[in-house]
Amino acid sequence: MSENKLLSLIVPVYNEESVLSMFMQRVSGVVENIAGIEAEYIFINDGSTDKTLINLIALKETYPQIKIIDFSRNFGKEAALTAGLQYAKGDITIPIDADLQDPPELIVNMIEKWQQGFDVVLAHRSNRDSDSFCKRFSAKCFYQLNNKISSPPIPDNVGDYRLMTRQVVEALNTLPESKRFMKGLFAWVGFKTTQIDYVREERVAGESKFNGWKLWNFALEGMTSFGTVPLRIWTYVGALVAGVSFILTLKILIQVLFMGIDVPGYASLMVVVSFLGGLQLIGIGTLGEYLGRTYMESKNRPVFIVRDIL
Repeated sequence: MSENKLLSLIVPVYNEESVLSMFMQRVSGVVENIAGIEAEYIFINDGSTDKTLINLIALKETYPQIKIIDFSRNFGKEAALTAGLQYAKGDITIPIDADLQDPPELIVNMIEKWQQGFDVVLAHRSNRDSDSFCKRFSAKCFYQLNNKISSPPIPDNVGDYRLMTRQVVEALNTLPESKRFMKGLFAWVGFKTTQIDYVREERVAGESKFNGWKLWNFALEGMTSFGTVPLRIWTYVGALVAGVSFILTLKILIQVLFMGIDVPGYASLMVVVSFLGGLQLIGIGTLGEYLGRTYMESKNRPVFIVRDIL
């Protein structure tokens, strides 16, 4: 390359005071040794309640390439990624977590793939032994189910850690929705894509902010953001139940009118009513998920509010 290219590293942080110094030491040590690359570090402080912001301001004295986007409150990681993409100025952009589970050394390999002509370079987790069994199992189930009902499919075991060119970032910034499932949006824009495998490491400090309930809601957001199959399923379920009910009705009529069999109905009636009532509630809940997302989108609220830029 004839001139230096700018790399934007997007780093969402929420209560990560204990890892910031280690993160900057390790990442800057990698990036500074890549020929022809300059870097900016865009930290999005997502409403942290500890000393994250104070530590970032202190780090900025040592690393003037740091830019701090301070949210007015906690808006969530998807909003933080959206803000990072909007403020990134680089020729290439890489979102990365501050906990160092995603090794910064992989940036070198990503840039090599970019120089070969790829627009997107995915970091694929070939081994997730650092995660608990429940998290690995639930992630496997999510990817299998989501990719059957949503379009386009999401690459399995690929997080937010990836390289994107300026063209990809600008395409993402044109998407207007406020309820954002970034993994789906990354896949939706397309472009020439490749992936490299890596082994995810343990957190260097602190603890994950995603508990089981948040992961479930995150999965639900993904499965209803890029497809209407959950809605369509209830058309077939309704048709199946109506068909079975019609057959049972004919059977009962034949037994009563032609065979003289008196059908005691209380127990069977309660089972049928409870079963149909449960199905209806599940169907209404599915409709509610989609309607709720439509309602939130209609408000057209901003994805995030910036309190200060430092």
